[in-house]
Amino acid sequence: MKKIKILPVFTALLLLIEFSAFAQNNADKKALKGFAVLELFTSEGCSSCPPADELMGRIQNEYKDDQVYVLSYHVDYWDRQGWKDIFSNPDYTKRQYDYAKWLGKEPIYTPQLVVNGRKDYIASDETSVRSAVKNTLSKPATADLSLEANVINNKLNVSYTVNGISKNSRLVFAAVQKSAKSNVKRGENAHRILSHYQIVRQFQSVALKTNGHGSATITAPKDFNTNDFEIIGFVQDSNSGAILGADKARISK
Repeated sequence: MKKIKILPVFTALLLLIEFSAFAQNNADKKALKGFAVLELFTSEGCSSCPPADELMGRIQNEYKDDQVYVLSYHVDYWDRQGWKDIFSNPDYTKRQYDYAKWLGKEPIYTPQLVVNGRKDYIASDETSVRSAVKNTLSKPATADLSLEANVINNKLNVSYTVNGISKNSRLVFAAVQKSAKSNVKRGENAHRILSHYQIVRQFQSVALKTNGHGSATITAPKDFNTNDFEIIGFVQDSNSGAILGADKARISK
């Protein structure tokens, strides 16, 4: 009686399954495209800041269909120099000091641009900034983040799905006003009308313990509306400051 050799067929089937799983895992990794989170530290009281603000506006417009996320933090330490920035917030100054610690860069200054939490640039240096954006987009994200949001009773409820976090990850949310103009009457920019872009109006973070689903609530700025504002979120390592992944929330109206 002829014996049927099942083992080689079974082995081949196992190898095929393993190869398919391996290919799927690699496909998932390749699906994480490069991204760039550009965090600008600026002030209406700083005469060298308007060119940086304008550059952020151009980059935001040029990369609007790409995974480029611009956030402009108006710090408050210029407020004592003759003009109080209407968008300034001490929390944003604290965030800049956090970067001084993470990057080992002191003293702090404006206009400073931090890209993906890993390196800083003089934000008005267009050549260096554009090169940084291009290089950063060529590197894949290490965390996969997806955001959904809705507005209820002046609260922004943000639902998130995240994978690929590090041990010390935090999820950072920002309510961002897309643009504004300001008539500056005193200080270094006296008698100028300044244009601002991607102004951070509300900022909050939550600790991430595990991959998966979750939600958080942000108080909406008093003038919030879905046409003039957007919600940007990103995963950040709280030990190194490195940003691992980012997304812009889809807001339900």
